[in-house]
Amino acid sequence: MKLRSKAIFGLMTAGLVSLAISPIGMAQDTSKTQVVTGTATSTTTVEKGEVVYVSGNDLVVKMDTGEIRHMNVPDTARATVDGKEISVHDLKPGMKLQRTITTTSTPKTVTTIRTISGTVFAVIPPSNLILSFPEGGNKSYNVPKDQKFVIDGKTYSAFELKKGMKISATVVSEASDVAVTETRRATGTAPAAAAPPPPPPAPPTPVVYVGVLLIEVPAPATPPPPPPTGLNARPASAEPAPKALPKTASSWPMVGLLGLLLCTASLGIRTIRRYSE
Repeated sequence: MKLRSKAIFGLMTAGLVSLAISPIGMAQDTSKTQVVTGTATSTTTVEKGEVVYVSGNDLVVKMDTGEIRHMNVPDTARATVDGKEISVHDLKPGMKLQRTITTTSTPKTVTTIRTISGTVFAVIPPSNLILSFPEGGNKSYNVPKDQKFVIDGKTYSAFELKKGMKISATVVSEASDVAVTETRRATGTAPAAAAPPPPPPAPPTPVVYVGVLLIEVPAPATPPPPPPTGLNARPASAEPAPKALPKTASSWPMVGLLGLLLCTASLGIRTIRRYSE
């Protein structure tokens, strides 16, 4: 709770009586407090993130905004994940977390009414009065505008107060308080379970072959081919017929060679005749 005090001190006369009736040794200092509550206002914020790392009470979460947060989570903190309440030690990387924070502010006005009795120590009119008390010590008070004091049946203003006058007064102080409460609720979901591996393929169905009984029968002997007859007949030991010349062969080269030999022989005979004559 945060206290934003706005002290408003007022010095008001409430049935002021002279301390001649009430001895100074019996100084009164009683108080009464009254609290007036205003209309509460609430704000809700939602934060989402994914668990990145967890070890012991250390938790690292990557927020949806991209921010990386490191937190030390107490053992008493709880989160509801998939309907099950777990602690920080049950968190796993990959879990999605959501934290809902609800902040409620309730204004309050606290009024304290005190009845005091004291002796005027000093007065600074029109708004300041210092009283001393028999138990010791002085206190300063603000005097509201146009405040009147009744002492021994006479009415006095702040300008007419004198040191040593004994007065009783009611001190009113007001303070504005704002009560702030915050509730946090954490929920989440576990990461999706990995799909199970596909089952191994079934072994192929063996093919059953139906046996057929076969009986092998010896093949009949092949008779030798009949001997050739007519023009094509030749002894078995005869040499094979010479192969025919290829179609590209010609007798012209032979004719040329014979002509060359004859010319050479003619020249030789002529030479022999010449030497023999």
